[in-house]
Amino acid sequence: MSYDSLVEDLRQRNEKARQGGSARAKEKHVAQNKFLVRDRLERFFDDGQYTEDGLLAGMSRDMPGDAVITCVGKVDGREVAVIANDMTVKAGTWGYTTFRKIVRMQEMAVANKLPIVYFMDSAGARIDEQRECYLGRVAWGNIFHTQVQISGIVPQICLMFGPSPAGSAYVPALSDVTFMVDKNATAYLGSPRLAEMAIGEKVTEEQMGGARMHCVASGLGDLLAQTELEVMEKGKKYLRFFPGAWDLPVPLVDARPPAESRRIEDIVPHDQNRPYDVHELINAIVDQDSFLEIKALFAKEMVTGLAHLGGRPVGIVANNSMVKGGVLFNDSADKGARFIWLCNAYGIPLLFLQDISGYMIGSAVEKAGIIRHGAKLLTAVCEAKVPRISLMVRKGYGGGYLAMSGAPTQPDAQLALPSAKPALMGPEAAINAIYYNEIHRLQGDERTAFIKEKQAEYAKDIDVYEPADKFSFEAVVEPSLLRDDLIRRFAIYSRREIPMFKRRNGVYPG
Repeated sequence: MSYDSLVEDLRQRNEKARQGGSARAKEKHVAQNKFLVRDRLERFFDDGQYTEDGLLAGMSRDMPGDAVITCVGKVDGREVAVIANDMTVKAGTWGYTTFRKIVRMQEMAVANKLPIVYFMDSAGARIDEQRECYLGRVAWGNIFHTQVQISGIVPQICLMFGPSPAGSAYVPALSDVTFMVDKNATAYLGSPRLAEMAIGEKVTEEQMGGARMHCVASGLGDLLAQTELEVMEKGKKYLRFFPGAWDLPVPLVDARPPAESRRIEDIVPHDQNRPYDVHELINAIVDQDSFLEIKALFAKEMVTGLAHLGGRPVGIVANNSMVKGGVLFNDSADKGARFIWLCNAYGIPLLFLQDISGYMIGSAVEKAGIIRHGAKLLTAVCEAKVPRISLMVRKGYGGGYLAMSGAPTQPDAQLALPSAKPALMGPEAAINAIYYNEIHRLQGDERTAFIKEKQAEYAKDIDVYEPADKFSFEAVVEPSLLRDDLIRRFAIYSRREIPMFKRRNGVYPG
């Protein structure tokens, strides 16, 4: 055979491999409002170009790529590794060669300091290859082991276009964030059919593990997208905040003015008990159109998200008084803790917007472990070594103040607006504690008048200036100067070295 014939043979093999699964499998796939995997990659990467490994894997068994594409391309000019299931090839299942390709790309990405994006669309492990893949030191579990070993070294993002059942559900669970396409993405350890057989429960796939359920209820999902194009665009936006690896500098962009034109003092009510939407405050501070909220539908009493502030990436943790008064619950504590760990891992500075009366109280939350969950948030705050600024917007009471990066947790700066009201307890709880016996001796209007009088006296003594006099705040900031003050401070604090501690790991709250 001539060399030209060899080249032509190679071209034909490569082209066949790029075609993916059968025409019938492709038709079924597209009928679900899904792009074919190579169409996704072309839309995700700059100019649709990428370098692929293992294209000819699986061809002897008529399984192009062995149902997975592993490749590197550029997103906004920076190299990114992608591991993408091909649902048209044996339902995107994992076999022996599949997991070897996946692990090899994980290792290569870490060696070259590249973020990893998992395009999940898979029916899970390939049962007919379990003898080769389930047990032993070279097995499916190597994927998860590698994910854990490289966590916090390079960003790992999961974009879910379709199913990720059973063991494969750990890929999104072990990723830094998981963005899901509504109506198509699903994740569950046991399928509805298995649940009916095992425990007699009858549910739909959407009820068991749909994208909306995971973004609203379970907390597995970090962002709910309506289309595949949206999930890819949000994935690319997320990447713009992060370096390629933990020890590289965060990428800076050109600064833009805020989108919100209203004054901060017109957004934040002076009345401590009047709720407001903290998103409006965020949009008055950060660069226009830069805010990317993480877990927007989950534990909405706390807002977490990424933004640019003067062109610098920052992570924002904020109490939202519009939802449950902004009080901390189990889920919001977990949400905040994980987001802080994410930002700290990759050197992204943190901004806390405090408007907090404390943790939720009562026997129900105590039984559910509010102390354990609250300790996670406090641990994450105290462990964070990236530049950290806390701003007391209004209330800053008790343990909630500490959990929201209060001054004793050693932020680089504890700032306040003139509207700030720092106290161990708010007027309502404090007066009830101080005057409990007197209150219960009184009846009717006399009791009401007494409580109001004492609350007013207590509130009168709570202002921002006595703590400022004792240097409990680095500064009380005029609202109109807040954005510029934050930009300057983050520029200053980002010059310092982030300390490292010699230990295996902390013993984290359970």
